[in-house]
Amino acid sequence: MLSERTAFLVFSAIALIGAANVVTRKNPVHAALWLVGSFLGVAGLFLTLGAGLLGAIQVMVYAGAIMVLFLFVILLLNLDVTEGDGLSFARGASFLAAIATLALVALPFAQSRELRAAATPDHAAPDASAGNVADLLFTRYALPFEVVSLLLLIAMVGAIHLARRPRRDESV
Repeated sequence: MLSERTAFLVFSAIALIGAANVVTRKNPVHAALWLVGSFLGVAGLFLTLGAGLLGAIQVMVYAGAIMVLFLFVILLLNLDVTEGDGLSFARGASFLAAIATLALVALPFAQSRELRAAATPDHAAPDASAGNVADLLFTRYALPFEVVSLLLLIAMVGAIHLARRPRRDESV
């Protein structure tokens, strides 16, 4: 099994390669897909640091919900999509993404086994369960949570407004 240091370096490389490709791709959809790879690399970094909940949130919120919003905006704006990435490059990137996903799935199981073996009663880990995080999110941090959701709604309405084509009977 990979050591923690090796796993950290692998996930760092995945995040950096993904981030570099986000800014170098001409096709906005391909750039958004590379951003998903970068998000998965960051989720792997959270897992290597023992923050499994943050890794899961990274995948669900950013690689899931936010990327759906980004792709929706890209497709809604009908940006000029230029071809240039070859089919073999796409297959290679898909293969690397599959390996990263498998590593993300396997790492928590390996860490939990190591943590159970190394756990001692006098070194209790803080209780960072999903229930405790949800309790803080909906009590202490309810206002910032609602402000962020309102900002996302405003961004989506703005994107729809920008992408809307006027009808023939409307003036511009």
